[in-house]
Amino acid sequence: MTNIIHVKDLKKQFKTVKRGHGFVAAFKSFLKPKIEYKQALKGISFDIKEGEIVGLIGPNGAGKSTVLKILCGLLWPDTEDVRVMGMQPWKDRVKYVKQIGAVFGQKTSLYWDLPAVDTFYLHRDLYDIPAKEFEARMKRLIKLLEANEISKTPVRDLSLGERMRCEVIQALLHNPRLVFLDEPTIGLDIIAKEKLRDFIVSTNKEKKTTFIITTHDMQDIERLCDRVIIINHGKIIYDGPLDEIRKKYLTDKHIEIKLGSPAKKFAFKGCKVLESHEYELILELNTRKAKVQNLINYLLKNFDVADIVVADPPIEEIIAKMYQT
Repeated sequence: MTNIIHVKDLKKQFKTVKRGHGFVAAFKSFLKPKIEYKQALKGISFDIKEGEIVGLIGPNGAGKSTVLKILCGLLWPDTEDVRVMGMQPWKDRVKYVKQIGAVFGQKTSLYWDLPAVDTFYLHRDLYDIPAKEFEARMKRLIKLLEANEISKTPVRDLSLGERMRCEVIQALLHNPRLVFLDEPTIGLDIIAKEKLRDFIVSTNKEKKTTFIITTHDMQDIERLCDRVIIINHGKIIYDGPLDEIRKKYLTDKHIEIKLGSPAKKFAFKGCKVLESHEYELILELNTRKAKVQNLINYLLKNFDVADIVVADPPIEEIIAKMYQT
């Protein structure tokens, strides 16, 4: 596979004017503004191959939204060694946007007072999509995302989850090679989330569409992405397979024990009690200090164990440890 995105030593600095509270402070700031500079991106580099689904994640203020806006062509970077499909997004805007799709969870590209389907037809005209091709693709997308009724309802009357389904349909109507999804499952219930995730995976396999996904929902990342790029304080702290994060940072196990009789006093080195109920214990074991098998042997010997479930902690906990390093 060839690279669809090439980013090398990407930097972006923002200039802001700082002032105090009130009229006097505002007037002083007007006469003599106090300018501050914030380095949002401190020289990040990565390549993404065509057909990948990549998770771009990080805490709020880490710089991921800045990266996304630069790759969409909405911001000019301070360094220019960025190529997406052979183009510089902020310079080749007209040609570039015809080959990308974008969904921003907190902002809509649909006309608020019109049914989404009206915006779909406007999209057809803007992108010069042949009528037969457009009709077939729109019907397919509406069917897959079960949006037949909601697409005919004014956008202002849709729930956030319903609107997001329509946003995704619009983003894919012109069959883009590259799609940026910012919080794509926000506001969706569990069933709708799974349908959207299945849709993204199937579109990726059938069309070889490249997806860049930013989200705080780690289930999206686990379900969709084999590779993640984690940004913190304007730098990449990890770029690689999701499984490698687990291997490197996974030092704890969560153990849930169901008991046949009331719990006794628990004491095992390297293990702490997260929750304790009369017939249930939820534990966290540090695998660097003790083995899972030794803990199980201890439990079977000292407690009336009805069931034991051993699981990895949520990926959020693992990545939180990475942020702290």
